[in-house]
Amino acid sequence: MTALLECRALTKIYGVVIGVNDLTLTLEPGVHGVLGPNGAGKSTLIKLLMGQLLPTEGEVRVLGETPWNNPKLAGRIGYCPEHDAFWKFLTGQQFVETLAKLSGMNGREAREAAAAALDRVGASDYQHRPISTYSKGMRQRTKLAQALVHNPDLLVLDEPLSGTDPVGRHELMDLIQELGTEGKSVLVSSHVMHEVQAMTRRFLLIYGGRVLAAGDVQEIRRLLYEIPHRIRILCDRPRELAPHLAGRPAVDGVQTDDDRGELWVTTREPRELFAALPELSSTTGIAIREMGSEDESLDAVFEYLVGEGI
Repeated sequence: MTALLECRALTKIYGVVIGVNDLTLTLEPGVHGVLGPNGAGKSTLIKLLMGQLLPTEGEVRVLGETPWNNPKLAGRIGYCPEHDAFWKFLTGQQFVETLAKLSGMNGREAREAAAAALDRVGASDYQHRPISTYSKGMRQRTKLAQALVHNPDLLVLDEPLSGTDPVGRHELMDLIQELGTEGKSVLVSSHVMHEVQAMTRRFLLIYGGRVLAAGDVQEIRRLLYEIPHRIRILCDRPRELAPHLAGRPAVDGVQTDDDRGELWVTTREPRELFAALPELSSTTGIAIREMGSEDESLDAVFEYLVGEGI
């Protein structure tokens, strides 16, 4: 199977700024989230794989081909940019139809494909209005329609949910999931983790132009077992339970809050601690009502790996 994206020692430098730094990775076809804070290098990576930038060093291949100066490959990719780039005097229908013609369709094909794409993204009700009258959410849907109109093999979506209302976000997230089940490959770039987690289970985490982690969400979450975990335990007598936990080899620290009946345990072996707690509750006679980790999220991976949340 041809890889969706291959990067080998990929580097892009703007003057004294490094946009992408010695990046090496392989992504298989499917839906992938490209996640990282603003300035992490997501947009630079997208421009490199779209053929809009030439690497300073290294190599990038998309669907098995080099994207730079490759019109044939460009025709297989649909791109929804973060920033607007419209001819605002056109209607949504005219805009998407024009881009369909630029992809090689004749007049009738372009007209029908534009109508179908606008309908799929939920933009039919206002497709004949000038884009200059659109809200941010309407413009986002129209941008997504032009990315879909030529039935590409790969969709590259840069912050596609930006500016949409809650209903619009839900509908667009459902659409991206549907495209994945239909066999489309999608790269969704975002700095909002919980939104992308609703669309796919495969992620590429970027920070400072480097890849921190890549793979299925479960593979990435395993990183959490190599770094300190904070476990929250609700029990009847947290101060009495604390010494029993503090002496265990896997426990790095214990804090109690008697007023709330909480006990916080820092450990590098959360699985071992979870396995031991039922027996410990039985032998001490201290009822444990609830236990769980605050760190079971991709946000926590970033927080631990880079020292800050996003």
